[in-house]
Amino acid sequence: MNIFRILGDVSHLLAIIILLLKIVKSKSCAGISGKSQILFALVFTTRYLDLFTNFISVYNTVMKVIFLICAYVTVYMIYVKFRKTFDSDNDSFRLEFLLVPVTGLAFLENHSFTPLEILWTFSIYLESVAILPQLFMISKTGEAETITTHYLFFLGLYRALYIANWVWRYHTENFYDQIAVVSGVVQTIFYCDFFYLYVTKVLKGKKLSLPMPV
Repeated sequence: MNIFRILGDVSHLLAIIILLLKIVKSKSCAGISGKSQILFALVFTTRYLDLFTNFISVYNTVMKVIFLICAYVTVYMIYVKFRKTFDSDNDSFRLEFLLVPVTGLAFLENHSFTPLEILWTFSIYLESVAILPQLFMISKTGEAETITTHYLFFLGLYRALYIANWVWRYHTENFYDQIAVVSGVVQTIFYCDFFYLYVTKVLKGKKLSLPMPV
């Protein structure tokens, strides 16, 4: 395991912790897309089914369990504990537009046609687009709270670091996973505009705002 993989995992975990702390401290999930969080919970569930079949390391197992617990706690916070603060009107992205093509692609393009492998591939494809409901919600409201932008930044940083991890593994181990790499690049592209706004606005103390859709 190299430094880019570790930093990527830390960045990913930090993003989730930031989001949970935001919800708990403010007792509100305003500005957070519940649909994105459902997709991320689905990503972790379908990816980490090998917890029951394949032990890699204590680190790997612990991180998987933490991500699963955090994902479902976040969904619980949004749809149960603080559901009155949930902005369902603006969280209106239609999930079938993501789930149907991702499911079809997972059956068509995978490493082997087995249930666990198809579900793992599905999780990789789904993760690359799971943030779209959140970005769509921000585009509808025209702005995002600073703490929410920090969450998105570290989530995007995690994916960028994983790309560096793949480059490192290719040069040191001659290992290359086309499905993971292509999906990761696609996911990072979705964050590019946000990274620019984060650096030019949020880091300068300004609130991130976007043009309201016509």
